[in-house]
Amino acid sequence: MKPSLKRRLWHQITGMLVPVWLILGIVSVILYRGSSFGPWLMVHLLLLGALSTAILVWSQHFADSLLKNTAPGGRYWLGVRLTVHTVGAALVMIGITGAWWHVVLTGGILVGLNAVVHATILVRQLRGALPARFAPLVRYYIAAAGCLVVGVTLGIWMAHPGSAAASDYYDRLYITHIGLNLLGWVGLTVIGTVALLLPTVLRSRVLSTTRAAARPTLPTLLAGLVVLGTGAYADSRIITAAGVLIYLVGFARVLGELAGHVRRSPAVSYAGWSITAALAWFAVCALGFGTVVATAGSWADAAAGLKTLVPYFAVGFGGQIMIGALSFLIPVVLGGGPRAFKATAHELDRAGLFRVSVVNGALVVTLLPVPDVVAAALWAVLLTTLAAFIILMVRALRINRKNRTPPGAQLPPLVRDVAESPAPKPPPRTAMLIAAAATLALTLAVGVALEPSNISLASGSGSGPGATGHTTTVDVTMIDTRFSPDMINVPVGDNLVITLTNADGMLHDLVFDNGVESGSVEPQATTTVDVGMIDADLGGWCSLGGHRLLGMLLTVNAIGADSTATADSPANTMHSDASASGSIDPLAEPGSDFVARDARLAPAASATVHTSTMTVGNTETEVAPGITQMLWTYNHTAPGPTLRGTVGDVFEITFVNAGTIGHSLDFHAGSLAPDKPMQTIDPGEELTYRFTATRSGIWMYHCSTMPMSVHIANGMFGAVIIDPPGLTAVEQEYVLVQSEFYLGRQGEEGDPVKVQTQLPDLLTFNGYANQYVAAPLTATVGEKVRIWVLDAGPNVGSSFHVVGGQFDTVFSEGEYLLRGGGSTGTGGAQTLALAPAQGGFVELTFTEAGTYPFMSHVMSDAEKGARGLIVVTD
Repeated sequence: MKPSLKRRLWHQITGMLVPVWLILGIVSVILYRGSSFGPWLMVHLLLLGALSTAILVWSQHFADSLLKNTAPGGRYWLGVRLTVHTVGAALVMIGITGAWWHVVLTGGILVGLNAVVHATILVRQLRGALPARFAPLVRYYIAAAGCLVVGVTLGIWMAHPGSAAASDYYDRLYITHIGLNLLGWVGLTVIGTVALLLPTVLRSRVLSTTRAAARPTLPTLLAGLVVLGTGAYADSRIITAAGVLIYLVGFARVLGELAGHVRRSPAVSYAGWSITAALAWFAVCALGFGTVVATAGSWADAAAGLKTLVPYFAVGFGGQIMIGALSFLIPVVLGGGPRAFKATAHELDRAGLFRVSVVNGALVVTLLPVPDVVAAALWAVLLTTLAAFIILMVRALRINRKNRTPPGAQLPPLVRDVAESPAPKPPPRTAMLIAAAATLALTLAVGVALEPSNISLASGSGSGPGATGHTTTVDVTMIDTRFSPDMINVPVGDNLVITLTNADGMLHDLVFDNGVESGSVEPQATTTVDVGMIDADLGGWCSLGGHRLLGMLLTVNAIGADSTATADSPANTMHSDASASGSIDPLAEPGSDFVARDARLAPAASATVHTSTMTVGNTETEVAPGITQMLWTYNHTAPGPTLRGTVGDVFEITFVNAGTIGHSLDFHAGSLAPDKPMQTIDPGEELTYRFTATRSGIWMYHCSTMPMSVHIANGMFGAVIIDPPGLTAVEQEYVLVQSEFYLGRQGEEGDPVKVQTQLPDLLTFNGYANQYVAAPLTATVGEKVRIWVLDAGPNVGSSFHVVGGQFDTVFSEGEYLLRGGGSTGTGGAQTLALAPAQGGFVELTFTEAGTYPFMSHVMSDAEKGARGLIVVTD
């Protein structure tokens, strides 16, 4: 782009950026209306794309005019800034839709830095300009750019997938982000511009000053934004709402003055009607912003409520103010003489009252409790009507070229010629209003006609006998391992569609009794769940990680349902799915390729620092002959690897979560604050866990993510052996970890509902039922044998016993209970009794060859798989 680029050509080129963004916004509505990111994309294409581009162009144009001081670099550097913003905005949208945070970061940095440069140039212009009546209005543009910088920064922070702070404070960040971008970046720019633009459009006399330029107005608006952000930071919705109220006080000063212009000189053109309507929507939406935040029961509810308000901000205010202003400004900047000016303005004003009436009438009707199909039809007509501006603009450019005054003719300045030129003949208002009303009535009729046939433009709707054809749409937020709200009332026969947002720091899902599932929802993501027609009460829950046991339940109440039809409703019943447990054969033998876990224990290494990596993964594992479960494992085994050392040794564990949900690691062998090393980490994350072994014993490690019982029962446990000082060498040394399995369906995860019953399907040593019956341990007559035993639970105790053997040494929970015959010199022991998470070892010597069973002497548990054999040879 050359610095000498002609004025008209410059405005034609830059002016095409806005329509391109608008076209992309309409395309996004068509292609992605059913996706979770569709509404987000449409709003950002309009606000960050089209409207922000228009702001950069026209705020600079008005600053040049008001200050009589051209910006450094002129049109060339403004073109560079527009290019940078366009690339940055595109990267933000691509990064969000593709879940590529680094792309979001790059785009956000470009947008933010561009706003800083924009503000810096305006400051330089303001300082170098001569005193002017309306120069203070340029300060609005500078303050608006500052709001965009902070707003974009918050947006980048919220988009970070691994930010714990963003997860914890997401709703507050979202509300501040929306406030600074809509009320700050867009709102301040519009207020600073419209104070002069609307009177000019209305051909009303502009006073020597305006209330917008008055000294207290801008500080009042900025004070409101500061209080809004402070309230979010201080975790006070009342303070945040007060910030919006302060902002409205400042805006009311300007709005009151503009209302006086409208009374004195009512609008007669599309630009005037559209700008006036946009300001009304801005006031209503800002008031709604404060009301939603003040009355919401939580930040999550406030954020959910605000999301329903943003489209009205974007379309009712943003879309109308932008198109209305461009409809007035395009003829002015293109010029071409009085004939070209009037012809261009006439084309852009075509069917103006009809277009404004359709758009605003449709917006008002969508606020009413109309069926979803009707609402979708209204939005389609509304957006189509707004998009008509693009066609009219192309036609206006062609008309302007045909009607231009030959070179040398004087072009009309921005204010004087427009104000002094005769007003255009008012269009036939009655006919336009009747046509608009007929269009809206026809849209309503078509929507109502389509609704019973279950043809939805927005989402699927229920069908079948008793269907009302109406869709109930509910926003549900997953936060603090709860659904909010956790109870939904739906008229019987309605189709239920849930907009599901995960505001927690971990994966969740939503599963219903009727088989509908949301799939896993990433933290800070939103998805849509079409539950179907509601004809009876329905229960829903999160099926991941035992979250159902923690109370993550959702109830759908069918209002008006026949009591006999709902008496046996399964809503929120804690039933158990059919599992593999029904096919257990206690006498079954594993296949010929079965290899038992090696129970032999190697001596502690001589190193005093033990480093290892512990990786969580989902591993389909056989736990009994013919029975497989999808276990959550440390290093692909359940139990995980056994670690061994001596008192004073240091263990440094790199913990990696390669699973599908959040997990953690808790070593009983270390004494340290659990806050950081034992925290739950999301899939793809890792942390370093370092502890010093200061006390001896056999210690359990396990996942401590709630509910712990489910995570432990699904394979997340193991042993750390810290030798007591003076531990004697033995000929054979084994380690056995007893644990329980609560079987789910074949090849799937364990049943969390069964875990609550504390009635396991299987008990095992080292993760496989009866494996040491199929592959016995071995010993030799006369050898000293030491067997370390840990009861990993999560629920059932153990009474370890070797049939035919007597223990001469018993060590339990860090103390010798028996050693050298005890106080009598002849004492022995028959069992090692352990509660869940307790451990110790026993020592014995076999005096004859033979086969010696070992088991938990809780006999029913032994019969469920907690047994094995020791084959002793001469």
